[in-house]
Amino acid sequence: MSQLLVEYPLTRPCAPDNPLARGADGVLRYGNLTPALTELLDLQVHAFSTREAVVEVGGPRLTYRELWHSASRIAGGLQEHGIGYGDRVAVHMPTGVRWVQAFLGALLSGAVPVLVHDGLPDAVAERVIADSSADFVLGRDIARGADLPDGAAYIDDGAALGDLALLSYTSGTPHSATAPKGVELTNENLLSAIRSVVSALDLPTDGLRNLVLLPLAHASGCVDQLLPTFAVGGTVVLARDGRGLAEAVVSERIDMVSATPRIFAGLLPELAALHDDGVRTGDIVRISKAWHRGERAVAPAAPADLAAELREMFPAARQWSIWGATETSGIGLAVDDAASVPDVGAVLGFPFGGTELALWGPQAQAGHGELLCRGPNVCPRYWNDPTTTAARFTGTWFHTGDQVTIDADGLVRRGPARSE
Repeated sequence: MSQLLVEYPLTRPCAPDNPLARGADGVLRYGNLTPALTELLDLQVHAFSTREAVVEVGGPRLTYRELWHSASRIAGGLQEHGIGYGDRVAVHMPTGVRWVQAFLGALLSGAVPVLVHDGLPDAVAERVIADSSADFVLGRDIARGADLPDGAAYIDDGAALGDLALLSYTSGTPHSATAPKGVELTNENLLSAIRSVVSALDLPTDGLRNLVLLPLAHASGCVDQLLPTFAVGGTVVLARDGRGLAEAVVSERIDMVSATPRIFAGLLPELAALHDDGVRTGDIVRISKAWHRGERAVAPAAPADLAAELREMFPAARQWSIWGATETSGIGLAVDDAASVPDVGAVLGFPFGGTELALWGPQAQAGHGELLCRGPNVCPRYWNDPTTTAARFTGTWFHTGDQVTIDADGLVRRGPARSE
């Protein structure tokens, strides 16, 4: 079987402040991470206490100090309900400031937040909550005005790098064959993903304002956008629905925007209308970063025509297309518009951070096969599912299920190699 697996070791040099060293298991790991996500966030809260941390379009806005204080009181309230280290707390709420408070409150209580997308059918959401053996549910009633748990401020800071920090579920349907599966993400997975995103996207620490239109209940929104923005002391701007997004780009002085191609396709005409009306167009073109990803891992992150439209609307922005899976903390491959690559629509990207690649299958030596990933961002296992874990992992390599071609320079494309 060994001849079926062909490795593509990471050869690109790492940034000096992001040292990676190969562990005994062969996985590249960051050597200077904080022990736990809560400690990283605590450091940033004290460094940027008066900055806005999170803003809800048309709703509340909180500074880092206010957010941390409210989250610690939620943690205290959860503790009074008997929640402690390692318990699961489901967060089943719409995107907004209260979602962020609930998520951080669960984290600070020492519990493991369970991300339950608010858009799931009720039967699927109930299945996810039951599968996680959730000890407490922060649910939709809270989003509709019910009180969050409240108690004396409390922070559990006893976690370690290898400890389970988050349960994020894959997409799925009520049918058993494609039911969502719980992905165990450790503190090391989350911290490594944060470090990789901050470095790859060169996120600044001078007050980034990031309009996040990806679901917070997915790894792409929570792990790859919310947490890296907090890690650099930036402001996360959230919208509960699609109304007023173009105006928010202007009024909230957005520097960076992250969304799916479908969301961008709706947003760009609204921005163009504002531009045509001459409404503070400088606040539209000031966006310096645009981050987009496909809505399914096997899809290209953005078609070439959308990339061109983004470039026209945000001429100063550097664009990234990102590929990832829940099992890889939402990241793994990226390509920016500075890379000159043909057939952009089929490109998934280059590996970044500590992600390394392999191909699996009879044509692996020829550069085509199933894509495998390993790295400090790759989950160790599925929640309470040893059968799927055994089927989807070969040692430390995660089987993505995606058929790809890897070029000589490490660029990953969808599908088989093109015939000459």
